[in-house]
Amino acid sequence: MRASDRAYRTLLEEIQSGRLAPGSVIGEVEQAARLGVSRTPLREALGRLAADGLVVQQSPRVTVVSDIDAGDIRELFEVRRALEETAARLAAQRGDAAAFAQLASRFAGASLDGQAATDAYYALIERFDAALDDAVANDYLTSALRTVRTHLVRVRRLARDNPDRLAASVAEHTLIASAIAARDADLAAHATHVHLHNALASILGSLDAGTHQGAA
Repeated sequence: MRASDRAYRTLLEEIQSGRLAPGSVIGEVEQAARLGVSRTPLREALGRLAADGLVVQQSPRVTVVSDIDAGDIRELFEVRRALEETAARLAAQRGDAAAFAQLASRFAGASLDGQAATDAYYALIERFDAALDDAVANDYLTSALRTVRTHLVRVRRLARDNPDRLAASVAEHTLIASAIAARDADLAAHATHVHLHNALASILGSLDAGTHQGAA
């Protein structure tokens, strides 16, 4: 793996997980030393993160992790809704019904009891997203979805502190996967719409309350 790719992946994971919080300064000298790379590959990594919208260049020597507020989240969900509802429709028409039936079964049996189970649930969502991308078979759409998901990880981790919303998310994903397996494009799109509506309402409600609760 190239040094710039390694630096990019490490910084991406730290931003998405919250270890590098919004507003954190990413100093070239310090980060290059910490990551064991020279400043040139680090700058390449920071350029990719800037293109992703995850960092901003405040001055030639100061790069900071970008903020994400209620307005950003609303805009993210506007794009997410358009892309994911379309993807659900296409997956119902083009996807492997048996694969989505299996995913629906996995969602239905998902446990949220403890950190390991919650981590496993998020891994299951990643499997569902990958199956959705394969079913859609549209590089333009899946590329746009990947960009949205890059930002969504920062929001999605907030759901770990909201067990009720997370449990509802399990049921919603079960319905979406079941609808795709049944080749019911209208239900798949509608179930996706409801899921995203509920997720956004929960996130914005938690922000208004000044807490760190949400769902995605």
